[in-house]
Amino acid sequence: MQLTPHTVGEERDWVRDRADVVVPLINAVRTDLGELFGTDVNEVTLDQYETAVEEVFADGDLAVNVAALVQILREVDVTDDYPGFVVDELLGRELAGMLAGNQPLRLLGEATFHYADVITHGDPDEDAAGADDLDAALAAGFQTRLPGWQWKAGESPFSIERTD
Repeated sequence: MQLTPHTVGEERDWVRDRADVVVPLINAVRTDLGELFGTDVNEVTLDQYETAVEEVFADGDLAVNVAALVQILREVDVTDDYPGFVVDELLGRELAGMLAGNQPLRLLGEATFHYADVITHGDPDEDAAGADDLDAALAAGFQTRLPGWQWKAGESPFSIERTD
C-alpha cells in the first residue's frame, strides 16, 4: 500500500461518494440511539456529510491516517471472517474514533461503531470482511462529529472561567 497526496484524494472521493450508504446508516443509528436515550436527534443531510468529509480530509495529518484505514478496510479479508474479525473490528473502531474528533467525542464514536457494526452487514460472497466495518465506522464517526444531539447544542455546564 502506497499513500501519496493523490491516493489520499482518491480515498476522500471514495468516502464522499459512499454517502448513499453512509448517510442512511447515520440516520438509522441516530434514530435508534435517540429512542434508547429518550431524545430527539436531528437527521444528517447529504450536504452535512459531504462537508464533514471535506473537513476531515483538509487536515493533512488526519487525512493520511483516515485514508490508510479506509484503504485497509476496503481490502482486508479473512477466510470465513473469524478469527480475523478482530482485525476489522479494531480498525473500524479506530477509524470511527478518528472521524469523531477529540475526547469525549472519540470515545463516543468508538462506542457507536460497535452499535453501527451490529446493524450493518455486507454480502459475504461479494464484500471483503472489512467492508461492513468500514461503513459502520464511517457512520459512527461522522454521526458523532456532526451536530444534531441536544447535549452538544450549547455550552457545557462544566466549563469553568479562567482565573488569570
